[in-house]
Amino acid sequence: MVKKQNVNAYLKETFKPKMVSALRNYNKQTFMADLMAGIIVGIVALPLAIAFGIASGVSPEKGIITAIVAGFVISVFGGSKVQIGGPTGAFIVIVYGIIQQYGMQGLTVATLMAGVFLILLGVLKLGTIIKYIPYPIVVGFTSGIAVTIFSTQVKDLLGMSIEAPSDFIEKWIAYFSNLSSIDPWSAVVGLVSVAIIAIMPRFSKKVPGSLVAIVVVTIAVLLLKHFAGVTSVETIGDRFSIESSLPKAAVPALSWEVIKSLAGPALTIAVLGAIESLLSATVADGVIGDHHRSNTELIGQGLANIASPLFGGIPATGAIARTMTNINNGGRTPIAGIVHAVVLLLIFLFLMPLAQYIPMACLAGVLVVVAYGMSGWRSFLAMMRNPKSDVTVLLLTFFLTIIFDLTVAIEIGLVCACLLFMRRMAETTEVRAILDEIDLNEDADMEAGNLEHLTIPEGVEVYEINGPYFFGAGNRFEDIMARYGRRPKVRIIRMRKVPFIDSTGLHNLENLCLMSQQEGITVVLSGVVPKVENVLKNNGFNQLLGEENICNHIDLALERASQITLRAAQ
Repeated sequence: MVKKQNVNAYLKETFKPKMVSALRNYNKQTFMADLMAGIIVGIVALPLAIAFGIASGVSPEKGIITAIVAGFVISVFGGSKVQIGGPTGAFIVIVYGIIQQYGMQGLTVATLMAGVFLILLGVLKLGTIIKYIPYPIVVGFTSGIAVTIFSTQVKDLLGMSIEAPSDFIEKWIAYFSNLSSIDPWSAVVGLVSVAIIAIMPRFSKKVPGSLVAIVVVTIAVLLLKHFAGVTSVETIGDRFSIESSLPKAAVPALSWEVIKSLAGPALTIAVLGAIESLLSATVADGVIGDHHRSNTELIGQGLANIASPLFGGIPATGAIARTMTNINNGGRTPIAGIVHAVVLLLIFLFLMPLAQYIPMACLAGVLVVVAYGMSGWRSFLAMMRNPKSDVTVLLLTFFLTIIFDLTVAIEIGLVCACLLFMRRMAETTEVRAILDEIDLNEDADMEAGNLEHLTIPEGVEVYEINGPYFFGAGNRFEDIMARYGRRPKVRIIRMRKVPFIDSTGLHNLENLCLMSQQEGITVVLSGVVPKVENVLKNNGFNQLLGEENICNHIDLALERASQITLRAAQ
């Protein structure tokens, strides 16, 4: 009974949806602001949901279903007041790849598994750890995704009548080899769509340029088809049959073999979703002056990615652009996100058949602008001036993303970032030999009272470790002792600036002590901080060295060394 109460208390502490606190002092004025913001965001989300769905390799209605179901769940159960969830450009590459390899059934299973992973991340309170993924990796794979999205849209943007390969390099070779297959009318439609979206913010920041482009260009294409007989511009209806009814929830067939094969893609979806949603929530916090609950947000994202595939949807996460649109139009509580989902539902049920007239070149134009916004080319170029290690991780992640896939890019990028971090940590740990005098003016704690210098007795060596003593710095002692090549009677090791020691550090320190004892050298430890001292005692160093050889201060250590050298001389 006690364990059950502890579990319930833990879950209540971890899972606190912002919806609950947002409704405590809710009023009519706030509702009207949320209502207007939700309507506008719903309209903005419509063309993006259709475009993301088609680009991901599924039918257009699945993109809208994702925005409806996942958007609703994220708003109700998420940890941000203003987060708007749905399909995003970041998922296009990974979703398309999963469908190509495992089919729609595989995508459904992978998305469900990703939802479970996200919930586990939240329950285990790992929301803050996700934030520590190195910035070069985030910029690298985001820019790589942007380039990949642009590459996939060139065919539809220019109306090329070719079967584009999936490989990045082969795709561009095919494009340049088939320039003669470009359809002029489709190219005009695509480029005009890009131009409308680009210039629309100059006239109105509230009216979404993508929606204006779709409406204007779709009407223009219908007129061209009717009056000028232009039939070469492909529309959504030419490629897909659109349904305007919500499918019934269906649980896919699961087996251990399927779960094992999809674990990697599912983990990639989860990590990408966690990064995107927490970045979006953090950006939103800076604008509205709030603090999101990262673990609750991850749980909400997990629930959304479980609900979405059950209704035929695709992976979803927090969308920065739609979240900022929500904020800029007055949305301040999760009610705005719920209204956005309801608006999309009404459009889906009553106006979805009209989507069949939207030109594919226009949707490609929408995604080209999205890719440009995702590319973050200014940040990319700015990072090229950073240290070489950061540039290496950035470029490696970028090229792996566009040439191979996002899963490989994130895995290798993280490994490289961890290795570089270990190298930097190792470089911060200094081991130095003190040959003549110890200058206590360098000591923040003035270990020996008013003394300014302590002379090192004959037959005594003093070494100081400055920084964490872990596996990256484990062999420093051997290097520095080999450099001086002495054989003293006592070897003092100052550890006052060692904040922690790991298993490898313990192993190397133990080997040093044993080797010293075999050579007739006594090892004395000085200034060991309590945390490190407990670790040493738990590993038997008090028996190995003797309690009297683990001293609190350098003056006590030197006094002990003098006693040892004096006894040896007698």
